[in-house]
Amino acid sequence: MSGNPPPTDRESPVGQPVIRGNPELAGERAPQAVQFDPSDPESLSAAAETVRAFADNTAGAEDNIYMLRGAAACAALVRGEGSYKSAAERAGDGVTVSFIRKWARVHDLPRPVRKYVATGRIAPTAAKHIARVHGETRYQLAWTVLDHDLTVREVRAIASDVNDGRSLGAALEKRGLELGRLTLSLPSQTYLELRRVAAINDTDPETIVTDALEQTTNQRR
Repeated sequence: MSGNPPPTDRESPVGQPVIRGNPELAGERAPQAVQFDPSDPESLSAAAETVRAFADNTAGAEDNIYMLRGAAACAALVRGEGSYKSAAERAGDGVTVSFIRKWARVHDLPRPVRKYVATGRIAPTAAKHIARVHGETRYQLAWTVLDHDLTVREVRAIASDVNDGRSLGAALEKRGLELGRLTLSLPSQTYLELRRVAAINDTDPETIVTDALEQTTNQRR
Protein backbone atom coordinates (compact mmCIF):
# COMPACT_ATOMS: atom_id res chain seq x y z
CA MET A 1 0.00 0.00 0.00
CA SER A 2 1.14 3.53 -0.70
CA GLY A 3 1.34 6.36 1.78
CA ASN A 4 3.09 6.67 5.09
CA PRO A 5 3.53 3.50 7.15
CA PRO A 6 1.55 3.27 10.39
CA PRO A 7 3.33 4.23 13.62
CA THR A 8 4.96 1.24 15.26
CA ASP A 9 5.42 2.84 18.69
CA ARG A 10 3.16 4.71 21.09
CA GLU A 11 2.16 8.18 19.87
CA SER A 12 0.21 9.46 22.90
CA PRO A 13 2.07 10.67 26.03
CA VAL A 14 3.49 8.06 28.40
CA GLY A 15 1.02 7.18 31.14
CA GLN A 16 -2.02 8.66 29.39
CA PRO A 17 -5.01 6.26 29.62
CA VAL A 18 -5.95 6.32 25.92
CA ILE A 19 -7.18 2.72 25.94
CA ARG A 20 -8.02 2.39 29.64
CA GLY A 21 -10.08 5.58 29.47
CA ASN A 22 -12.11 4.47 26.46
CA PRO A 23 -15.64 3.40 27.57
CA GLU A 24 -15.99 1.12 24.54
CA LEU A 25 -12.98 -0.87 25.72
CA ALA A 26 -12.88 -0.39 29.48
CA GLY A 27 -16.61 -0.14 30.13
CA GLU A 28 -17.69 1.35 33.46
CA ARG A 29 -14.10 1.64 34.66
CA ALA A 30 -13.12 4.13 31.95
CA PRO A 31 -13.92 7.27 34.01
CA GLN A 32 -11.73 5.96 36.83
CA ALA A 33 -8.72 5.32 34.59
CA VAL A 34 -5.55 6.58 36.27
CA GLN A 35 -3.16 8.81 34.36
CA PHE A 36 0.46 8.53 35.42
CA ASP A 37 2.42 11.73 34.87
CA PRO A 38 6.20 11.11 34.91
CA SER A 39 6.84 14.78 35.70
CA ASP A 40 4.55 14.90 38.76
CA PRO A 41 6.15 13.61 42.01
CA GLU A 42 2.80 12.54 43.48
CA SER A 43 1.79 10.75 40.31
CA LEU A 44 5.19 9.10 40.18
CA SER A 45 4.73 7.84 43.74
CA ALA A 46 1.36 6.40 42.72
CA ALA A 47 3.04 4.72 39.75
CA ALA A 48 5.64 3.14 42.05
CA GLU A 49 2.91 1.78 44.33
CA THR A 50 0.99 0.45 41.32
CA VAL A 51 4.08 -1.27 39.93
CA ARG A 52 4.82 -2.87 43.29
CA ALA A 53 1.26 -4.21 43.59
CA PHE A 54 1.31 -5.26 39.93
CA ALA A 55 4.53 -7.23 40.41
CA ASP A 56 2.97 -9.04 43.36
CA ASN A 57 -0.15 -10.02 41.41
CA THR A 58 0.84 -10.46 37.76
CA ALA A 59 0.67 -14.23 37.49
CA GLY A 60 -2.90 -14.54 38.74
CA ALA A 61 -4.33 -11.44 37.13
CA GLU A 62 -6.73 -12.12 34.26
CA ASP A 63 -7.99 -8.55 33.96
CA ASN A 64 -6.53 -7.07 30.78
CA ILE A 65 -7.32 -3.48 31.79
CA TYR A 66 -5.57 -4.09 35.10
CA MET A 67 -2.54 -5.38 33.20
CA LEU A 68 -2.48 -2.33 30.93
CA ARG A 69 -2.63 -0.08 33.99
CA GLY A 70 0.38 -1.88 35.42
CA ALA A 71 2.21 -1.49 32.11
CA ALA A 72 1.41 2.24 32.10
CA ALA A 73 2.76 2.59 35.62
CA CYS A 74 5.98 0.81 34.61
CA ALA A 75 6.47 3.08 31.60
CA ALA A 76 5.79 6.24 33.60
CA LEU A 77 8.16 5.15 36.36
CA VAL A 78 10.93 4.51 33.83
CA ARG A 79 10.40 7.90 32.22
CA GLY A 80 10.26 9.68 35.59
CA GLU A 81 13.28 7.93 37.11
CA GLY A 82 15.35 7.96 33.93
CA SER A 83 16.27 4.27 33.69
CA TYR A 84 14.93 0.75 34.15
CA LYS A 85 17.29 0.20 37.06
CA SER A 86 16.21 3.33 38.92
CA ALA A 87 12.55 2.50 38.27
CA ALA A 88 12.98 -0.99 39.73
CA GLU A 89 14.72 0.43 42.79
CA ARG A 90 11.94 2.98 43.29
CA ALA A 91 9.27 0.28 43.06
CA GLY A 92 10.93 -1.71 45.83
CA ASP A 93 11.99 -5.24 46.69
CA GLY A 94 10.78 -7.97 44.38
CA VAL A 95 10.50 -5.72 41.32
CA THR A 96 13.21 -6.54 38.79
CA VAL A 97 14.64 -4.56 35.91
CA SER A 98 13.44 -7.30 33.56
CA PHE A 99 9.88 -6.99 34.85
CA ILE A 100 9.88 -3.20 34.43
CA ARG A 101 11.36 -3.40 30.93
CA LYS A 102 8.90 -6.01 29.63
CA TRP A 103 5.78 -4.21 30.78
CA ALA A 104 6.98 -0.72 29.88
CA ARG A 105 7.42 -2.01 26.34
CA VAL A 106 3.82 -3.23 26.30
CA HIS A 107 2.69 0.29 27.16
CA ASP A 108 4.74 1.56 24.22
CA LEU A 109 3.05 -0.69 21.66
CA PRO A 110 1.00 1.12 18.99
CA ARG A 111 -2.65 1.81 19.81
CA PRO A 112 -4.22 -0.78 17.45
CA VAL A 113 -2.28 -3.57 19.17
CA ARG A 114 -3.12 -2.29 22.66
CA LYS A 115 -6.81 -2.21 21.72
CA TYR A 116 -6.72 -5.94 21.05
CA VAL A 117 -4.99 -6.45 24.38
CA ALA A 118 -7.75 -4.51 26.13
CA THR A 119 -10.48 -6.58 24.50
CA GLY A 120 -8.74 -9.86 25.29
CA ARG A 121 -8.06 -10.86 21.68
CA ILE A 122 -4.34 -10.66 22.47
CA ALA A 123 -3.25 -11.82 25.90
CA PRO A 124 -1.14 -9.30 27.84
CA THR A 125 1.50 -11.99 28.31
CA ALA A 126 1.62 -12.45 24.52
CA ALA A 127 1.87 -8.67 24.10
CA LYS A 128 5.09 -8.75 26.15
CA HIS A 129 6.68 -10.83 23.40
CA ILE A 130 5.18 -8.79 20.55
CA ALA A 131 6.84 -5.78 22.19
CA ARG A 132 10.23 -7.50 21.93
CA VAL A 133 10.26 -7.10 18.13
CA HIS A 134 10.46 -3.79 16.29
CA GLY A 135 9.01 -1.84 13.41
CA GLU A 136 6.21 -3.27 11.26
CA THR A 137 7.07 -6.72 12.56
CA ARG A 138 5.11 -5.75 15.68
CA TYR A 139 1.94 -5.42 13.62
CA GLN A 140 2.68 -8.53 11.60
CA LEU A 141 3.19 -10.65 14.68
CA ALA A 142 0.14 -9.18 16.43
CA TRP A 143 -2.12 -9.86 13.45
CA THR A 144 -0.69 -13.35 13.12
CA VAL A 145 -1.71 -13.98 16.73
CA LEU A 146 -5.26 -13.07 15.73
CA ASP A 147 -5.28 -14.98 12.44
CA HIS A 148 -3.76 -18.19 13.79
CA ASP A 149 -4.83 -18.07 17.45
CA LEU A 150 -1.23 -18.43 18.62
CA THR A 151 -0.45 -19.43 22.19
CA VAL A 152 1.79 -17.30 24.39
CA ARG A 153 4.48 -19.98 24.12
CA GLU A 154 4.32 -19.82 20.32
CA VAL A 155 4.52 -16.02 20.32
CA ARG A 156 7.52 -16.14 22.63
CA ALA A 157 9.32 -18.65 20.39
CA ILE A 158 8.59 -16.67 17.22
CA ALA A 159 9.77 -13.41 18.80
CA SER A 160 12.97 -15.14 19.89
CA ASP A 161 13.57 -16.38 16.33
CA VAL A 162 13.08 -12.85 14.98
CA ASN A 163 15.48 -11.39 17.53
CA ASP A 164 18.01 -14.05 16.56
CA GLY A 165 17.96 -12.69 13.00
CA ARG A 166 15.29 -14.81 11.32
CA SER A 167 12.59 -12.99 9.33
CA LEU A 168 9.05 -13.26 10.66
CA GLY A 169 7.97 -15.00 7.48
CA ALA A 170 10.67 -17.62 7.94
CA ALA A 171 9.83 -18.03 11.63
CA LEU A 172 6.20 -18.65 10.72
CA GLU A 173 6.99 -20.95 7.81
CA LYS A 174 9.11 -23.02 10.18
CA ARG A 175 5.87 -23.67 12.12
CA GLY A 176 3.65 -24.25 9.12
CA LEU A 177 2.05 -20.79 9.34
CA GLU A 178 1.60 -18.17 6.64
CA LEU A 179 1.90 -14.42 7.04
CA GLY A 180 -0.92 -12.40 5.50
CA ARG A 181 -3.50 -15.15 5.03
CA LEU A 182 -6.89 -14.05 6.30
CA THR A 183 -10.23 -15.82 5.87
CA LEU A 184 -13.23 -13.50 5.58
CA SER A 185 -16.90 -14.36 6.04
CA LEU A 186 -18.98 -11.97 3.92
CA PRO A 187 -22.73 -11.45 3.51
CA SER A 188 -23.90 -13.30 0.41
CA GLN A 189 -24.64 -10.14 -1.60
CA THR A 190 -21.25 -8.63 -0.71
CA TYR A 191 -19.53 -11.86 -1.73
CA LEU A 192 -21.40 -11.96 -5.07
CA GLU A 193 -20.52 -8.32 -5.77
CA LEU A 194 -16.86 -8.89 -4.87
CA ARG A 195 -16.64 -11.79 -7.31
CA ARG A 196 -18.53 -9.84 -10.00
CA VAL A 197 -16.29 -6.76 -9.75
CA ALA A 198 -13.17 -8.94 -9.79
CA ALA A 199 -14.36 -10.71 -12.95
CA ILE A 200 -15.27 -7.47 -14.73
CA ASN A 201 -11.85 -6.00 -13.93
CA ASP A 202 -9.96 -9.18 -14.83
CA THR A 203 -8.42 -9.35 -11.39
CA ASP A 204 -8.87 -11.27 -8.16
CA PRO A 205 -10.79 -10.57 -4.91
CA GLU A 206 -7.55 -9.93 -3.01
CA THR A 207 -6.71 -7.04 -5.34
CA ILE A 208 -10.20 -5.54 -5.05
CA VAL A 209 -10.02 -5.64 -1.23
CA THR A 210 -6.48 -4.23 -1.18
CA ASP A 211 -7.40 -1.36 -3.52
CA ALA A 212 -10.53 -0.54 -1.53
CA LEU A 213 -8.59 -0.45 1.75
CA GLU A 214 -5.88 1.71 0.21
CA GLN A 215 -8.48 4.18 -1.07
CA THR A 216 -10.19 4.33 2.32
CA THR A 217 -6.87 4.82 4.12
CA ASN A 218 -5.83 7.65 1.77
CA GLN A 219 -9.16 9.40 2.26
CA ARG A 220 -8.68 9.39 6.05
CA ARG A 221 -5.23 10.96 5.87
